Amino acid sequence: MREIVVFSGSSHPQLAAEICQQLGVALSPSQLKRFTNDCLEVQLEANCRERDVFLIQTLSAPVQEHLMELLLMIDAARGASAARITVVTPFYAYARSDKKDAPRISIGGRLVADLLATAGASRVLTMALHSPQVHGFFSVPVDHLHALHDLAEHFRGLDLSNTVVAAPDLGYAKSAAAFARRLGLPVAIGAKQRISDTEVQISAVIGETAGKDVIIVDDEIAGGTTVIELIDRLRERGVGQVRIACTHGLFGRGAVQRLADLSEVVEIVTMNTVPIGPDKRVEKLTVLSVAPALAEAMRRIHEGESVSELFD
Repeated sequence: MREIVVFSGSSHPQLAAEICQQLGVALSPSQLKRFTNDCLEVQLEANCRERDVFLIQTLSAPVQEHLMELLLMIDAARGASAARITVVTPFYAYARSDKKDAPRISIGGRLVADLLATAGASRVLTMALHSPQVHGFFSVPVDHLHALHDLAEHFRGLDLSNTVVAAPDLGYAKSAAAFARRLGLPVAIGAKQRISDTEVQISAVIGETAGKDVIIVDDEIAGGTTVIELIDRLRERGVGQVRIACTHGLFGRGAVQRLADLSEVVEIVTMNTVPIGPDKRVEKLTVLSVAPALAEAMRRIHEGESVSELFD
């Protein structure tokens, strides 16, 4: 794989190193400078000419800093005559800004997709977009992975004879059903109304959950308010143990600790699409790696093989 060149931004170098280890290639060096006027400059310190260049940068906090760094990396690779530039962004933060649900608001998901293409990205490799329509915002090819297989495999060895999978809202019902099929389990769905970024209301839970153990599955947990609200409704139905699974464990504002403090919760499982700092490593938290899946997808992209076959 001599023609492949992999660079990492500053958002998640540990994941980039794991991916390169899986691929069996070296992580090429790059340099990020900040000038006195607060402007950034990126230099890619390896030959990109006519190479297949992969730029790994997840859009974790601070999102705007990491996004600008990624755009500069793309521009640097294009200026260095890269044959193809694939942006590997496991967490596409602006995916939640996907519709106009209030007057005169921006649609950040589409804008950022346009920025990546304008900067020079040839294609994008990402994971678990917040909603399917975000895929359509991109004018370049997108390989959209999911972590349902890895999450399901984690739970497969447990006694699931009295377990139901629960989605917090209708928007994630299809993915939750796919997750449940992998485990041979029934599905319940929360009827959710979002009031603000930090407040949601779940008026009912559709499906049989009384006396059951529950696996709550979602794409992203940021503040944890939705999951806590769902557990409150499940508690009213007398559920047993609760396990929580998500792809993107952002866990802002102490969310992971609040979830872990709930007596019903026995485990919280997430992927490492964003860095999980020491302050979030609570006893009930399990972090699985997306590096094998991303590395295999990158290998298939480089060698012109099907990426969709990963989900067969």
